[in-house]
Amino acid sequence: MNEALLYQLIDQEKHIIQCRLCNHHCLIKDDHCGICQVRKNQGGRLFSLNYGRLVSQHIDPIEKKPLFHFLPSSLSYSIATVGCNFRCLHCQNYDISQYPRIHSDVFPGRFTTPSEVVSETLRTNCQSISYTYVEPTIFFEFALETARLAHEVGIKNVFVSNGYTSPEATKMLAPFLDANNIDLKAFTEKFYHEVCGAKLAPVLNTIKLMHDLGVWIEITTLIIPGWNDSENELRDIANFIAAIDRNIPWHVTRFFPTYKMLNRMPTPVTTLKLAREIGLAAGLHFVYTGNIPGDDGDNTFCPNCQALLIERTGFHATPSGIIAGACRFCRLPIPGIF
Repeated sequence: MNEALLYQLIDQEKHIIQCRLCNHHCLIKDDHCGICQVRKNQGGRLFSLNYGRLVSQHIDPIEKKPLFHFLPSSLSYSIATVGCNFRCLHCQNYDISQYPRIHSDVFPGRFTTPSEVVSETLRTNCQSISYTYVEPTIFFEFALETARLAHEVGIKNVFVSNGYTSPEATKMLAPFLDANNIDLKAFTEKFYHEVCGAKLAPVLNTIKLMHDLGVWIEITTLIIPGWNDSENELRDIANFIAAIDRNIPWHVTRFFPTYKMLNRMPTPVTTLKLAREIGLAAGLHFVYTGNIPGDDGDNTFCPNCQALLIERTGFHATPSGIIAGACRFCRLPIPGIF
């Protein structure tokens, strides 16, 4: 176990501490864990129980994150531990994200050092490391150390996040984080409370702060029938993003029943197309439809001349319309990291 960062002792006599890593700000009694179940108070000191215990190490196309304006068609070395600070009823990776809630005394995974992750990234010709599959904030200490080492050798770092990272942790991480795909799961407190066990406002604040700190941001909304698919809510999300930066890509993605949300139908394709139209009408330059194979909404078009810049089939991308980060036809600079 490694001692955690970002906590403070609240009650010295009772050894009660407050974790400051994410926006839950858990008050943790001695010999107890926070909501994520992977940070434990032992005698007034907080320890990371999952440090270096990787349960997933894969090579993914960066488009799978999804990041469409960040090193297109490159590979990303993707890692995760068990645990999460959300309990989403529709989690696709619930077997590892919720593992500590089911097996509280067992922490699986082969112990790996940050330098080993960086070495494997170099060996496999990946251009970035993605901290993903579960909320990466919950293995923050390992991610931060790995990210620092990666930057020293020219490897970029990516979070795929629920946006619940605290302001303190965000500011600590940002100098080493190149991109972050943040889930903006809905635009109501009801959804965040009932489906995720969280609050909406901290996610909105994290998106703004990450953008202000210079991290490349893309946003994903998984559209679930009957939960977050109304035109008003989709318009609210689009307007929120546009007010920050019209160049932030918005991924509107198709839901399929999973985990504890098996009573919902898959998202109609017409809903995703409508969401894309709403995003573009709100002034967003890049709105993408996800989980619809072969749809034009997967492609990147120049917002000025409408030329096809990046064609995508599945997770395969062909960025033939971009040269030196600009449209090859009208020379408009295209936001992102190319």
